[in-house]
Amino acid sequence: MDDTPAAVAYGVTPADIMASMPGVEFVRAIFSGKLPAPPIMQTVEPFDSTAEPGNVVMYSVPGFRHYNPIGSVHGGYAAILLDSAMGLAVHSMLPAGSGYTTLEFKISFIRGMSKDTGPVRTEGKVLNVGRRAATAEARITDSRGRLLAHATTTCLVFEIPAGTSPAG
Repeated sequence: MDDTPAAVAYGVTPADIMASMPGVEFVRAIFSGKLPAPPIMQTVEPFDSTAEPGNVVMYSVPGFRHYNPIGSVHGGYAAILLDSAMGLAVHSMLPAGSGYTTLEFKISFIRGMSKDTGPVRTEGKVLNVGRRAATAEARITDSRGRLLAHATTTCLVFEIPAGTSPAG
């Protein structure tokens, strides 16, 4: 048996396909490879990702390619993970035909990361989902459970108009 991981397909799912699925099914389809992973994820390569309604967990490994000029992992690495986990947690609570977009998010960096940090765990949890707005929080921890960064977000919730496709 070949244990080589399957190549991840990156792309943007057409809006009509996204709109046809309850949010948690959409997120799970991305994580399972049935739908393409968002292109931004090529930069952080998450693995062992899971989604339950209102909760998303992703693992990734910071590397030298994520370094900033001062010799540590750039804050953008954490921002991608936190924003993605929070947004997908929100999406996992939406009914078919609904979408979201991030209105704002705030990050607090607690500990730096390096290429020696090893796998990190990012967990996003929904705080509240209303008709027009949703809030969520996320945390990145290392393999010893130490907090590396955390964030909160507010997302706009909207109906996906029939017959729309993503910008490209």
